[in-house]
Amino acid sequence: MAREPSARHTLAGYLPLILSAAGALGVAPFAVMRWMTGDWLIATIDSVIVTGFVFLGTYIYHTRRIRLASIAIAILCVGGALVTFYVRGPQQIYWTYPALMASFYLLKPREAIALTLSMTAVLVPELIQTFNAFEATTVIISILVTTSFAFAFSVVNSRQHDELLHLATKDPLTGTGNRRALLAKLTEVIASFDRSNSPSSLVLLDIDHFKEVNDEHGHTIGDQILQKIAQIVELRIRLNDTLYRIGGEEFVVVVDGQGIERASKLAEQLRTLIEANELLPDRIVTISLGVAELRANESPEGWVHRADQALYRAKRAGRNTYRLAS
Repeated sequence: MAREPSARHTLAGYLPLILSAAGALGVAPFAVMRWMTGDWLIATIDSVIVTGFVFLGTYIYHTRRIRLASIAIAILCVGGALVTFYVRGPQQIYWTYPALMASFYLLKPREAIALTLSMTAVLVPELIQTFNAFEATTVIISILVTTSFAFAFSVVNSRQHDELLHLATKDPLTGTGNRRALLAKLTEVIASFDRSNSPSSLVLLDIDHFKEVNDEHGHTIGDQILQKIAQIVELRIRLNDTLYRIGGEEFVVVVDGQGIERASKLAEQLRTLIEANELLPDRIVTISLGVAELRANESPEGWVHRADQALYRAKRAGRNTYRLAS
């Protein structure tokens, strides 16, 4: 299986890091100038903001905990804009716009809406006191219009992301996970095993003589059999077990939190169910299976390989059976 890029190398992983660096570099010159001119209060506030950006950027780089850091960065942007506005005066109102946009890049749309509306509510009393009615109304309306556009963009972007993720991780024929999704799941299971030593297993299954089925009945019937087998397996496995199609007629069940004894029972139940279902009118469709429990310090590829070796031993034993990985 080809390895996928980690979160460190994706836009979702880089964006909070980029915004942290931009925030620190954008505010740092003002902090330096204010220290040099003796504007101690604002210099201290700017220094705290820069320190916050640097800390959060370092935290993201080392931990990859994007979600928590993104919330913190958004709050820091909005909080910094509000504090400087109230302390320094109306000329600082321009900082609210990049803070607003950063919120929509970092947070879920509804969270960003709540944060920016809260920011606007906090700004209103000072705006009314500082500006005349026309100027205050202009600022408030411009913030709300910018928020509306940012919200619309964020919603569209979120939906497109979800659609692309679905296309990237789902098998289009059966609706099960694909190889990409399997690798992500195996990586997650292995990380959990390293933390808690909780057992997990793979059940690798392959349809016996599937080429003959395609040759005799056509690929349309073959596709229907693949869909029916996926449905049978998904109805039998537990909610926290997951099914993936990784080849033409090859599927993998990740039996999360269960050792090889439970997984082998599942394999036998699946074999019996497939054999008992009349998937074709003129022949019995059967499957062969290989079962492998995760070992310490094992890679996703090594784990799947052992299950695959067990599957081939089941085929050499006459098919319509399962074998356990050594």
